[in-house]
Amino acid sequence: MLKLSNAGKMPCKSWSLQARTTCPGSIDLKTKELVDPCKGCYATDGNYNFKNVKAIRDHNKQDWKRDAWVDDMVAELDNSRYFRWFDSGDVYCVGLAQKIFQVMQRTPWCKHWMPTRSHKFKKYSFIFKKMQALPNVVVRYSSDSITGGIIKGKTTSTIVQHPEDITSRMTLCEAYDRGGKCDTCRACWDKSVSVIAYPSHGRRMKKVYKDKNLIPARNVA
Repeated sequence: MLKLSNAGKMPCKSWSLQARTTCPGSIDLKTKELVDPCKGCYATDGNYNFKNVKAIRDHNKQDWKRDAWVDDMVAELDNSRYFRWFDSGDVYCVGLAQKIFQVMQRTPWCKHWMPTRSHKFKKYSFIFKKMQALPNVVVRYSSDSITGGIIKGKTTSTIVQHPEDITSRMTLCEAYDRGGKCDTCRACWDKSVSVIAYPSHGRRMKKVYKDKNLIPARNVA
């Protein structure tokens, strides 16, 4: 049985997994430690720690392996115009990526946005390219920077300390100024938007800045 998330910020439903345990890209390949954005991950705090919330993500980790999962997802998205993959968690195996691609391919009426750090691993390159080739899909590669560092890729994202820290290459996520909601913005789903810059937020991220002796972002609670 499908169990989708209803993140209050977004204009659509999402499909998620448990953070970190399904996030291979959260570990720096050289230091073997958590990358800075994942140290401050919002999906490891607050409501995400409730048993009922964790239960949904644990269920999904097994549910996608069903033979009928792709068909069920396609049917579920019948009336959807936007969808987000992973408001927590990430692509952790090629088999899952292949099934997600099938869902994307069979729902051309729906715009899919999939943020990921798994772009670091070559084994996903071919399937991510197939996803990106679909006109209704944006696979947005996440940077490991919390100070606006930009990585290679047609569609990527980064974190900035302050909204005014963005450069001309970036499109600012203005949810911080809209009560934490996307409102009418659909930049994350837009292939023409190269780099999304997310202002840092949350108490965990505040601690990351403090530990790194960086000035905390002014919008950090």
